[in-house]
Amino acid sequence: MSASSQDNALRSGIAWRVLIYSVLIVTAVIYLAPLFVMLVTSLKSLEEIRMGNMMALPLQITFEPWLKAWGSACLGLDCNGISGYFWNSLKITVPAVAIGTLLGAFNGYVLTKWRFRGHQWVFGMMLFACFIPFQIVLLPMSQVLGWLGLANTTSGLVLVHVVYGLGFTTLFFRNFYEAFPDELIRASVMDGAGFFTIFGRILLPNSGPIIVVTVIWQFTNIWNDFLFGASFASGDTAPITVALNNLVNSSTGVKEYNVHMAAAITAALPTLLVYVVAGRYFVRGLMAGSVKG
Repeated sequence: MSASSQDNALRSGIAWRVLIYSVLIVTAVIYLAPLFVMLVTSLKSLEEIRMGNMMALPLQITFEPWLKAWGSACLGLDCNGISGYFWNSLKITVPAVAIGTLLGAFNGYVLTKWRFRGHQWVFGMMLFACFIPFQIVLLPMSQVLGWLGLANTTSGLVLVHVVYGLGFTTLFFRNFYEAFPDELIRASVMDGAGFFTIFGRILLPNSGPIIVVTVIWQFTNIWNDFLFGASFASGDTAPITVALNNLVNSSTGVKEYNVHMAAAITAALPTLLVYVVAGRYFVRGLMAGSVKG
């Protein structure tokens, strides 16, 4: 290749990189603009917000909206904040994610390494459950919670999210364990390892990538859920999404946009932290079980 051809190829490569990075930067700005507006609004006083220009930085930073949103300060008004509902969401999300992930791993293990007659039908039914809309299960689930005495409780919401998410977690682990070597399982059986020993000492320790995927998926869906929280909980047992909706819609008179923005950012922080901490493992976990062998 001549020097001129190499120069042309180099210029073409640079031009494409500039174009690609420009598109990425513009896209990032578009997606981050609402978050920027929320953040700067939450740090402004109401008087400054009324001046307009949502994109402007605060003239004087104040954390009073954050304190009021959390419920740590009254500021001459009511003292109701989202702190109690924040902990409600944690009490719902953490056990539901842990139980759902463990049950999904156990189901995936049974459906791939200890197959039984009709296992394909069982998996097909669980897969079908993934496509049932939320609205369809509201009435039967409310009846079940009433029979169990779990209506309007955080424990009831844990049960709801575990049951509804079980089809997805089973699908994730089933596909991952499908690529796990059967020879290793047979060798373990020949060495005297039992059903639970193989599961607890061989499969689970090697399931890190798919566990990360399942935890991120479950945590995001459960934490951000509004329909189940509004349907099966009320009052002090409601999750933060319901409390955030009530905070915005129950405001009378002057709309405290700074408080609303601070509460919204607080509600979004846990899922953001989960993606920041474990997001780089998400795609890796999705691809981990894609190749057999």
